[in-house]
Amino acid sequence: MNSHNTPRKTSVPAFKSTRLLDQLREQIRYLHYSLRTEEAYVYWVKNFIRFHGLKHPRDMGQAEIESFLTYLATPRKDARRGEGL
Repeated sequence: MNSHNTPRKTSVPAFKSTRLLDQLREQIRYLHYSLRTEEAYVYWVKNFIRFHGLKHPRDMGQAEIESFLTYLATPRKDARRGEGL
């Protein structure tokens, strides 16, 4: 088998941390993703959690995911943009 046929790592080692974002970081590092990718994933997970009033993702489901994605896809007024730009 060459590197193109090698199955991806699917088993997850036991997490050392009990905190969600730390577990996310551990998993990303275990998969050898770049630091920039880790930062982006953590950024979006934080935004998702904040959007739903700091509710833990394990207590959310498809409806919350859909509402967050709808929010992201909906055009909003940007206070930083000036008139005529």
